[in-house]
Amino acid sequence: MSTERTEHISSRRARHHPLAPPAWLLNGLKPSSAPIPWAAVARAAVALATPLAVGFALDEPEYGALASMGALAGVIGDTADAYRMRVLNIAVPQLFGAVGVALGTLVYGHGWLAVGALTLIALVSGMISSIGTVASVSGLLLLLNAVIGAGLPLPQPWWTAPLLLGAGGLFVLALTLLGWPLRGRQPERTAVADTYRALATALEAAGGPGALYDERRQQVTHAINHAYDLVLGRRARVHGRSPSLVRMLAHLNVVIPLVEAAPAAHLRGRPLPPEIPAAVRDLADAIEEGRTGTPVLELPAAHTPAERAVDAALRHAAKIVYLAEPDLHNVDDRLGRPAALRVRARRAVRDMMFSEASWRYGLRLALCIGLAQSLVSVIEVERSYWVALTVTFVLKPDFGSVFSRAVLRAVGTAGGLVIAAAVLAEVPRGWWDVPVLMVLAALIPAFSVKGYAFQTAAITPVILLLSDLLNHQGFDLIRPRLLDSLIGCAITLVAGYLLWPESWHTRIGDRLADTVDDAARYVERAFAPLPDEAAHAAARTARLQARRRIYRDLSGVRNEFQRALTEPPPTGARAAAWWPLVVAVERIVDATTAARVRVNHGAAPPDPDEVQEIASRLRDLAERVRSSTLPERVEAEPPGGTSSVLAPVHQEVAAARAIARPEA
Repeated sequence: MSTERTEHISSRRARHHPLAPPAWLLNGLKPSSAPIPWAAVARAAVALATPLAVGFALDEPEYGALASMGALAGVIGDTADAYRMRVLNIAVPQLFGAVGVALGTLVYGHGWLAVGALTLIALVSGMISSIGTVASVSGLLLLLNAVIGAGLPLPQPWWTAPLLLGAGGLFVLALTLLGWPLRGRQPERTAVADTYRALATALEAAGGPGALYDERRQQVTHAINHAYDLVLGRRARVHGRSPSLVRMLAHLNVVIPLVEAAPAAHLRGRPLPPEIPAAVRDLADAIEEGRTGTPVLELPAAHTPAERAVDAALRHAAKIVYLAEPDLHNVDDRLGRPAALRVRARRAVRDMMFSEASWRYGLRLALCIGLAQSLVSVIEVERSYWVALTVTFVLKPDFGSVFSRAVLRAVGTAGGLVIAAAVLAEVPRGWWDVPVLMVLAALIPAFSVKGYAFQTAAITPVILLLSDLLNHQGFDLIRPRLLDSLIGCAITLVAGYLLWPESWHTRIGDRLADTVDDAARYVERAFAPLPDEAAHAAARTARLQARRRIYRDLSGVRNEFQRALTEPPPTGARAAAWWPLVVAVERIVDATTAARVRVNHGAAPPDPDEVQEIASRLRDLAERVRSSTLPERVEAEPPGGTSSVLAPVHQEVAAARAIARPEA
């Protein structure tokens, strides 16, 4: 079901049932349809239970519990597909986590010195988190382990806890890498094949209902971005030319003309023959299986420019996919070869130090951690480190809305405590903890893909069981855990949300305005006059790069939209107000691409003045978006140039400019 349809149903139910939970809460509690990662489930069960079993065998259950905590961090961080990225996602955060627990252990029991140290670590952690995915997990683990080290009496000397936590994380890494010799390149190959399969579903929807086609085209964009990220990320670490990587890049590159032809096929208003999606799926199977040879395509005759574009792109893609030895020196990556790792690291650190958003989030996190630690230093709170742990988990900007995460964490914690209460009350401490932990650990990957509240419910009993092995409090852990979690959520809501003006407005308008400007430049670039064939080839590559960047930006806007929808009014309502314009901009880009494809296959090119008119109207729309809190009501404009190849673009631009402000 599309996002628009879901939101409409939610709002309608809210009107008819005043006592129903708000839509933003229902969205967070609704489980995702993502499939359960069974391999990760098995890996988590073994990774957490084995260190604990070793600890019991050596009569050192505390050591086993600490190693299992390190494994828990590794399991949570193992979210990448490609093996090289999985190494980074697990190993780098473990290093930061070891530093964090060492610093926390050194200030354990030192009162206000511990408060100041954790506040400073929170500032650094927050700033690091703004760099990227791996840095975000590293910053999270740095602060979490520092809080644990400063709040729990860990084994001495000070290096014991970092060593045990790191050993648990490395055990997860070792389990993860077991499949590398057999499946080293399988994640990248599968991602490329999935791109073709997503395109096949979009081609099936072409010519049908617009909402269905839009949804499937978004899936194609996500699949292409994911595949390029994996393949280019691998290429950045390979010196020289790798035939297998060149082959995967060639398969990705030749799917782009077919992706471009899809909007033109959709604008025909008639479904494509079923042979075309079937042929694309066959190419996906050939990529995944590594088949080569001579392609056999039985496609219907093409008559219109759109049909000729699809036919030509599909035949060319089949030729490259089945080619046994692609030209190693004739494949480009569309976005350019990534810079060396050390160059990107320097850029990231420089951007972090001079970024207002980085400092703002670091100060926000430091304020909340400082308040949490000060509170538990002044007021006697059992297991006080859980307050700061809750603040850290909730106040993660790349994990979703702060407000909804605070509420969902409270809900998830309550659910997890029900499981934990049964375990701590009925299961005797000792070897029985090993099979119980195995079952509870297996729930973490299975529940994590369903949503944040479900992940919290799965992690809570695991942390409680391991904490009990360190503190030996048994069932008495339940009440302090719930109380500390609620205190942490309250601190985050007040000091991390309500006191910051940025929490009360969405950034979708600003980001969307930038994307509209990019769309205007894309229109100009798509139909710019070219002096010769060499310039034509360069312009085509530049146009492809521009189009992919626009769709990446729109994907970011969509993510921001989904996050803002989980906020309470007025933020959620403002985000919903911008949504029709997000869809309209995507359709403008699609219509422009379709027009360019039609020109390439025989249609008359548009007049340059008409191109400039469309670009000017888009820039005017961007200025309107920047200066508005909500979309403004504008009188509908009659679309011009109805006989031109840009007629669909005129219609989409007019629709975007005429989007009305929703009624209260």
